[in-house]
Amino acid sequence: MSRRKVSTTIYITPEQAEHLKMLHDRTKVPIAVYIREGIDMVLKHYDHVLPGQMSLDSSVSPGSPGGAAASTPKK
Repeated sequence: MSRRKVSTTIYITPEQAEHLKMLHDRTKVPIAVYIREGIDMVLKHYDHVLPGQMSLDSSVSPGSPGGAAASTPKK
């Protein structure tokens, strides 16, 4: 990721911190990379909740995948 980054503060549990440190120690991948990857996973999982362009396919109804809105999260 070579794009400019925005600084933010997060709070994690001691167990999460410990596991991230162990993962970093074994892989040498920065902890921040794992946190950004986790954020990307959450955003992908909830992309149906985020605003976006509506489908031009008239057979897609609101609330269905590809539709305008959904009220329940994906599992």
